[in-house]
Formats: sequence, C-alpha cells, structure tokens
Amino acid sequence: MSRTQSLLWLVLAWATISCNGQKSQVDSKDQPTKTEPNSDYLFSASAKPDSTDIPNDTFVPLFYEGQLAHWIRTINEDSNGNLWFGTNHYGVLRYDGEGLTYFTTEKGFGDSRVSAAVVENNGTVYFGTSQGISQYHPEDDSFSFLTTTDGLVHNEIWCMTKTTDGIIWIGTSEGISQFDGHTFSTFTIPKSDVSNPNALISYNRITSIIEDNQGNLWFGTDGYGICKYDGENFTHYTKADGLCDNTISNIFEDRSGNIWIGTMFGGVSVYDGKTFKNLTQEGLIKGEEASAFYEDTDGSIWFAMEHQGVYRYDGNTFSNFNMDSRLGSSGIIIIMRDNKNRFWFGGWKGLFRFNGKQFDTITKAGPWE
Repeated sequence: MSRTQSLLWLVLAWATISCNGQKSQVDSKDQPTKTEPNSDYLFSASAKPDSTDIPNDTFVPLFYEGQLAHWIRTINEDSNGNLWFGTNHYGVLRYDGEGLTYFTTEKGFGDSRVSAAVVENNGTVYFGTSQGISQYHPEDDSFSFLTTTDGLVHNEIWCMTKTTDGIIWIGTSEGISQFDGHTFSTFTIPKSDVSNPNALISYNRITSIIEDNQGNLWFGTDGYGICKYDGENFTHYTKADGLCDNTISNIFEDRSGNIWIGTMFGGVSVYDGKTFKNLTQEGLIKGEEASAFYEDTDGSIWFAMEHQGVYRYDGNTFSNFNMDSRLGSSGIIIIMRDNKNRFWFGGWKGLFRFNGKQFDTITKAGPWE
C-alpha cells in the first residue's frame, strides 16, 4: 500500500471505532478541533451471538480461507497459557490450546475494536477499546465495562501499560488516565513547543507509554514528539532535538537501555540517552511508518515497517523479512513470543508465525503447535 492508502486504512479503522459508541470529547487546548470522519456507511461490528466461526466479509474481503480477522492488533498470554488476540472488528478471540472463541459485543465484550491490553497474574485482563476498557473476569468467564462514567478521561484508548508500582497507565485520544484497580485519576503532561503539529487523530492523543529500567515514564504523542517524566520533571524530545518525526507510533526500551522510537512519517529513531540515531534517514532500513517493537530471547530487536515487512537487528546488521520469507502481510503491528516459544506476528491480514526461517499463515486450523 502507498502512504495515502495506509492513512486511509487508519482513518477507516478509526471511523469504525466511532460508529457505535458515545464520545465524551474533551476540547484540545490552544489547537483546532479535529473533524471526525463520517461513519454512517459502516456496518455494525458484531459477529453471530453464539458463533466461533471465522468472521465474514462485512468490512473488507478476507484475503485467504480461514483467516482469523482482517486485523490482529494485540497478542497477550495469560497465566493459564491462553492466548488472547485483539482484533479491529470482532472484539477479542482466545485460543485455549484446543480451539478458538470469539468474544464479541453480543457475547458481553464491550466493543468491536481492541487496541491495547494488560494481563494480571490472577487471570484478569483489561482490554483497551474504542469505547472504554473491557475487563475480563476469569472466575466466571465474563466481562464488565469501564468508561468515562467510571472516571476514565476518554473512551478511545490507544495504549496501556502496567508499571512496577501496580498502576495501569492508559493513553487515550484526550490524554492519560491512571487506574489502581479500583479508581481512575487523570494525569496531565505539558505539550512541547511544536509549531503546526501533524496530528493524525487528536492533538491530545497518547500513542504509547512505557516505563524504562530507571522508573522514568515515556509518553508518545500525536504530533508533539515524546515527553519523559522522571517523577518530578518533564523532558521533551522532538525533531528539534534530533528525533526523526514528531508523530509517534511506538516506544520501546531494549535490555541495554536504548529507547527505540517508531514514528508515522520519519521511520525509526534510537536514543542512547545522549543522541538520536535515525535508521531510515541513514539508509539502514526502508520505510517511514514503524511499529511492533520486540526484543527476542537472543537480544535481537524485531520491528515492523509498513510496506516493508519486518526487520531483525542482531546488534550488527538489519535483516528484512517480507513476502520472500512467506510473510503474507505488509502491515504487522504486534510481535510476541509466548511461553511455548511460538513466535507470533499480527496485523493486517491476520496472524502469522515465524518458524526460524520463514513465516506460516495461521488460520483457525492452525498450525498452532
């Protein structure tokens, strides 16, 4: 897909999350309000109430027989070894080692689109959606829903992370919420001094949150670069400081303490605590839209580049995996290795697995083991 097509896919996905739920819009200070795309033509994002079948072609054509979903956005493993796959249109699906179960809005799941998840040790899972947080209760295999009426700053969730102090941080289209398991509080960060920020969705949107090995919090923004919080002070990093782009898609810290930053229009920057190395600008990789950072067990860094497939950095060289390696998607957005050493890649066109040499396309029939 071209950059224009890629942005159209993002707009379509965002329009889908807006068509069924309330919006508690918070005005962005000192910036014009974004206009929401017209979503009247979109269909309801619900599968059959009692169905565990493959989703149909309600939104866009499926690309191969048995495809799990048009987009896999999140992959998580719970303490029982269940794999949870968040989708763009069909809620969340669970693989329990024997089969798949789709949890849709008609099965009690709060929304059709999942963009983030946090798994607790007791089996509780918090799924960030476009209409709030859908909380899974393992004791009775049920869901409850948390929204702005419970104190969440905004219902459109883009990222979530749990810090070492047990707090869940939630990035939304209109800022940040903290959740201690019982109550929400709003956390406000200052904006950097960026003129004409290129925000895709909202000038207050938080796209990524991580806690580094020093306890600092890093917040990715929609047009204002990165904001770091050390518990007392805020530090901004933008293009003026050497960052390759101010519209952040992902932030990741490797075991050496390097901060990898994926952006929407500038590719990848790596920050070593002093300077930025811009991989795309230096010609080390191709592509401008980056996502899905992951550090493998051997220390290799994997990440995805829209239209380019995925890259693996072994500490010396970058290797590219694409259609030549049987990777059937040019839009990977999540990478994860589970406790059984299965290496999963999810994104546009569904789910894939790397076997060490090439990729397998995963359908309902597998291969799972």
